[in-house]
Amino acid sequence: MPTSDTVTPRAEGTRDAAESPQSPESPHSPEGSGSGGRRGGSSLALIVVLLAVLVAQAPVGRALSTPAMQGWMTVFVAVVVQALPFLVLGVLLSAVIAVYVPASFFVRVLPARAALAVPVAGMGGAVLPGCECASVPVAGALVRRGVTPAAALTFLLSAPAINPVVLTATAVAFPGRPEMVLARFVASLLVACAMGWLWQRLGRTDWLKPPSRPTFEGLGKGAAFWGSVRHDVMHAGGFLVVGAMAAATLKSLVPEEWLRSAAGNLVISVVVLGLLAVLLSICSEADAFVAASLTQFSLTARLAFLVVGPMIDLKLFAMQAATFGRGFALRFAPVTFVLALLVSVLVGAVLL
Repeated sequence: MPTSDTVTPRAEGTRDAAESPQSPESPHSPEGSGSGGRRGGSSLALIVVLLAVLVAQAPVGRALSTPAMQGWMTVFVAVVVQALPFLVLGVLLSAVIAVYVPASFFVRVLPARAALAVPVAGMGGAVLPGCECASVPVAGALVRRGVTPAAALTFLLSAPAINPVVLTATAVAFPGRPEMVLARFVASLLVACAMGWLWQRLGRTDWLKPPSRPTFEGLGKGAAFWGSVRHDVMHAGGFLVVGAMAAATLKSLVPEEWLRSAAGNLVISVVVLGLLAVLLSICSEADAFVAASLTQFSLTARLAFLVVGPMIDLKLFAMQAATFGRGFALRFAPVTFVLALLVSVLVGAVLL
């Protein structure tokens, strides 16, 4: 039939083309040529990297063997190794609270009157561990579910500053100085309650814009827990490394007379370490070890570092602006910073 005569040769031609040497695996095909080019480029890049390592090995080794760099690495490793277990423990506990403790629990236990709810929320921060990264979304959930904003903001400031993990880490970082632990607890609690009462008296509803959706909406408990753990470990761990690097740099590379001149004046030293806490943005479970390494400064100045850091730093400002609105953060953060410095000086004068 004419139809079959025309179809059969076309099918055979198709099979011949499929079986021809010009297949994708052929070295003459475009894909094969591209793969070879990529392999050649990767090999060349690897060779360049190895040569660069060999060339830089001697100068890098000499730089690392200098006394200044050896001192820098000693301080850096010591801060990270001491702080890391407390950071991981704090992240685990804060994830448990954020995921498994319902916000309605806080509504039931807090007094109806805002003036009384503020100190109760402040003391609640001593019972419920959590880092500052977790306290912001928890405070947002509290406001969203009916807790008075004054109490929620008090909890936001106190929870990362006076919880058991942070106080234990402070005791380990400052061995033989229990007054440092007490001073941190008292100063942080006073600042948190004072900011809560101040918001109750002067705060306006239109300054506070809580989020409209729960943080872990749509996720199972297990997925939300491990997601929170992974996020906080990576986030807080990165800031811990940055803080340890800064502490090691101050300790090893900055001229001693510069640090002595700054540390010799109480006002200057308190302001400098307060600003340093804002810039470094160290997780509260680890900041005590960085403060302990700043031995050039007085205990009062280091207390200011410990009080300011968990309440206001760069990452907290961004989180507060995203959770409650930029107008809130622009008003709340500067007042918290100034009040934290003043209370730290007063408490330090009495207890340290």
